Amino acid sequence: MDILLRHDHFYVINKPAGIGMHQEGDSPGLVRRLSEELGEPLYPVHRLDKMTTGVLLLARTVEANRELSRQFAERRTRKLYLALSDRKPGKKQGLIRGDMEKARGGSWKLTRGSANPAITRFYSTPLAEGLRAFLLQPHTGKTHQLRVALKSLGSPILGDDRYGGSPADRGYLHAWKLDFEWQGRLLSVTAPPDQGVLFVELAEPLTRWAASLQPEAASPAP
Repeated sequence: MDILLRHDHFYVINKPAGIGMHQEGDSPGLVRRLSEELGEPLYPVHRLDKMTTGVLLLARTVEANRELSRQFAERRTRKLYLALSDRKPGKKQGLIRGDMEKARGGSWKLTRGSANPAITRFYSTPLAEGLRAFLLQPHTGKTHQLRVALKSLGSPILGDDRYGGSPADRGYLHAWKLDFEWQGRLLSVTAPPDQGVLFVELAEPLTRWAASLQPEAASPAP
């Protein structure tokens, strides 16, 4: 595991692709594996899908888990994700908002309801021939929210076969940056998109473009 930040009360790691948070059958999940590797109990403050790589915050103490989990619940953190698709979206940038309902086989779908909506701000740009880059800022934390959001735009994530993405060596969704507070200090941790052929090849132009959008992406959702 690539540990990006070590702190007395938490770790921030760059989660690898292809591993879930918790045990699946006989295969231990990320939390157990890392706990055994480090020789201490760990508490997942938030979660990333099995296919998703990037910044993941794990508390080392019960107190840190309580405080950091509260920040996520109160939406006081900022999360920025990078994604790739080989299909052009219906619009270049904007806000994706709607309720999410369970669909078949463990999938989810976006509806036009607004009782408890999933909210995602997004930006996109052509990155290479036939390839589109997305910067995503979720303002809520629903299951499969970003994957469903891009599907709703007509641009499913490359490699995300559950939501209609074209075949690829991985699902191209990466938790790029996380901002949170600890004891009155703002911490910002960035994970390089370094897993997957396309992320490796296009990391420099992708992150340069995304960094230029950060001030606007940090604006609260209307």
